[in-house]
Amino acid sequence: MDMSMKAYTGTSRYHDNLKAHCLSAAEGIRLECCGGGASSPPPAKAEQTEHASSMDRLSYCCGEPLAQLLRRQAEILLSLYDDDQQGQQQQQQQQQQIQEENRDEKQKLLLVKRLDDLMSMAYSKFYAYLFKDLPVGWRQLYTDAAILKFAVLFLSRSSRSPGVGDDEMRRGRRWIDETFTLLEGVWGTASDDSVGENEDSNHERPVKKMRLSNNSRGSRWQDTPSFSTTELFTAPVKYPVRRTGTIPLDEFQAHMARPPSKGWGSEPLVISGMVDEWPARTTHPWAKPAYLLSRTFGGRRLVPVEIGRSYVDEGWGQKIIPFGYFLREYIDNLSTSSDKQSIAYLAQHQLLTQLPGLRNDLLIPDLCYTVPPKHPTDPTQDQAELDSPQLNAWFGPPGTITPLHTDPYHNLLVQVVGRKYVRLYAPGETASMRPRGKEGGVEMGNTSLVDVGVIEGWDLPPPESESSSNEGCWEEEFRKVPYLDCILEPGDTLYIPIGWWHYVRGLSVSFSVSFWWN
Repeated sequence: MDMSMKAYTGTSRYHDNLKAHCLSAAEGIRLECCGGGASSPPPAKAEQTEHASSMDRLSYCCGEPLAQLLRRQAEILLSLYDDDQQGQQQQQQQQQQIQEENRDEKQKLLLVKRLDDLMSMAYSKFYAYLFKDLPVGWRQLYTDAAILKFAVLFLSRSSRSPGVGDDEMRRGRRWIDETFTLLEGVWGTASDDSVGENEDSNHERPVKKMRLSNNSRGSRWQDTPSFSTTELFTAPVKYPVRRTGTIPLDEFQAHMARPPSKGWGSEPLVISGMVDEWPARTTHPWAKPAYLLSRTFGGRRLVPVEIGRSYVDEGWGQKIIPFGYFLREYIDNLSTSSDKQSIAYLAQHQLLTQLPGLRNDLLIPDLCYTVPPKHPTDPTQDQAELDSPQLNAWFGPPGTITPLHTDPYHNLLVQVVGRKYVRLYAPGETASMRPRGKEGGVEMGNTSLVDVGVIEGWDLPPPESESSSNEGCWEEEFRKVPYLDCILEPGDTLYIPIGWWHYVRGLSVSFSVSFWWN
């Protein structure tokens, strides 16, 4: 079999599987929405849970007409693309084939429009609630409509004809993850398009093609370039956090239980070597752009980034861009410019939930299964117990800053790639941190008004905050507040106890993962 035939065979297999995957979802939506509507509320809070029936959630939260409209769109999609149903229609109406094709095209356009309407109605509810209070039914309506829209757009370009599998798959994140895996297979074996391009034509530029594959052996990435280790500025460490090697659970538990002084709570600790065996540090190296592109659909996956030096700066904003564009414009193009808007930061994002391929490259540290103490000075800050640690990713170029703030949980900050400077102030020093209040209706009490970089002379003060004589007074007092600091090297883990204020500054291209637990 020659290479062109192998490529065709591989593409065909992924193509067929993805078509079956789409039709299976449409059939699931149709069947779930065939029941009668819920004229009365389901059991207590059932509409908020994954255990309530789909019809209960949709009908009770969104109304039976919307649930039935969703069902109708699934039926139309199946009538257009299910090969068995198409075959019956063609046998019965073979003489009207041209008219039927024209009708189908109009149906596809109308189907996409109605799905867009359903998504728009559901999405409007995202602004009517805090996300944690958003009824599950509205999220389900949005997700199912989006899945059907994806199926229409993909199947309208499909000429293959597999049957629909009988296996049921719960739709949502699991369905979407599987879809991306199949879509990458289709694209990676057949497409010669460039990767990671931004839809904005003002930003398009040719880039090298990255061949996608499930082969993730370390040797594949060994000879590819790593991120630059250039540091535009290196903060000095004056009062270093205590360091240790890999620490047993019982010793770490004892460390948390022995605060060095009143008002400190548990003491921060840098742990070296704890994550040296992670795939992200060995066979699946996050330090290699080529590997990250291979796990983000060649850089096409969209990610939310913060634009600006710090989220408390004037002009700071957020933007959703392709991962490849983020690498190309903000990571590879290291700038010595002082323009704060030239910095973009993928900060506190659940990237590892969005991209499970990356999630498999790390392990939850055993230390997250210890029992840490409560907040040392303010019991109101303690949160309900988490079922499992919360993971967030932090990825950006040199110069990214997370301003002085506190976390609602104990934190293990793992430095996977590059170096970061971290400064920490004890919970007992909270009054000196000048916590912010509500700003624009958003509670900012966990963030300080103090700009450590400006106080230390590392950064220029923003033009809008010229220092007054009173400000000069508190700045002098702030410089007297005791603190600890450190530079995290690749492979280091910093334990940040709950209540500790911390300022974080990227020194080089940096990729970190934080584990919150209680």
